[in-house]
Amino acid sequence: MTYDFDKIIERRGTNCSKWDTDPSTIEGVHYPVSNPLPLWIADMDFAVAPEITQALVERARHGVFGYPIVPDSCYEAIIEWEEKRHGWKIERDWILFSPGAVPAAHMAVQAYCQPGDKTILQQPVYYPFFRTIYNNGGLVVNNALSLEGERYEMDFDLLERQAADPRASFFILCSPHNPVGRVWSASDLERVGDICARHGLLVFADELHCDIIMPGHKHVPFASLNDACRDNSITVIAPSKTFNLAGLQATVVIIPNPRLRQRFENVLSQNSISKPNLFAITGLEAAYRHGEKWLDELLVYIKGNYDFLVQTLKERLPQVKVLPLEGTFLAWADFSALEPDPEKLQRRMLTEAEVWLDEGYIFGSEGAGFERIVLACPRAILKEAIDRIVRTFG
Repeated sequence: MTYDFDKIIERRGTNCSKWDTDPSTIEGVHYPVSNPLPLWIADMDFAVAPEITQALVERARHGVFGYPIVPDSCYEAIIEWEEKRHGWKIERDWILFSPGAVPAAHMAVQAYCQPGDKTILQQPVYYPFFRTIYNNGGLVVNNALSLEGERYEMDFDLLERQAADPRASFFILCSPHNPVGRVWSASDLERVGDICARHGLLVFADELHCDIIMPGHKHVPFASLNDACRDNSITVIAPSKTFNLAGLQATVVIIPNPRLRQRFENVLSQNSISKPNLFAITGLEAAYRHGEKWLDELLVYIKGNYDFLVQTLKERLPQVKVLPLEGTFLAWADFSALEPDPEKLQRRMLTEAEVWLDEGYIFGSEGAGFERIVLACPRAILKEAIDRIVRTFG
């Protein structure tokens, strides 16, 4: 490989959320925890593509950091990336920006929903979406995913009934799905689009992990399927997960429908959110223009880490079932055979194994007994985490 993903970079003491957060401050932890190995928050422990660092350094050397504009070249980089990687040809006018995917979801709810409206989610799902709805006076409707063997499927019959509720107005689609790792097929997405369009639900397509796709699978942008899906959705993408740039707060919001776009722009204005910051613009463009080779090698490494996790647990802790990974760099593993009580599982993981994972129950009750494991780390760190878990539960 050209890039060294095995290199361990010290992140403690760098104001890093993943490594410098005290786990005893998180909800549900009321006991002392000493310096666990963190594989919880979804960012990478890898250095970014050197071309990105170089672009940021060169911009910093200019020495003047006044109000920026988004140059044509940045829009072009976004458009070219989405067409090359996913076959979706978007237009410049469709593109807006947000400080992050969660802020974008908040502003979308503010733009398109009224207090008391119902938003449909598919649990277990990325847990900040719950706050997005509740913080804006909405109600959550759970179109729970169904675990069929080792694969999660959508319950379309239930979705049809839920979408028919006159108070339902919004559907949050996680594609690829975080945390279960599904890459939805075009037929799955078309059925979602048809149901939502017929019942007047707007689709918020969180496609943040769209570039992290495992071999044999293909991400299909929801809005690329047909005119109805295009005109009844807003899509969020970013270099944050793909290139480990979450700290730059550079998120792209794609809204083809001009009426919907204007309403979102109105909320941006109400919240005094203008263009991305100077370094977000620089990093975003550099990533999409020069990061493809780095990404291609990253995907090979992530797949290798996943295979290592599966094989090692199969040999040393076979009671744990790791589900197939189609997309994202997040493994979803069922530990319930070892410890059926989710709170006890969390406590043992933190205090005995001294490994910090995202507990499955925070993604919804359907995730109880599962752990979400970040695979975007040097293999030595993953091995150490597995060794600690095996010593505790084996």
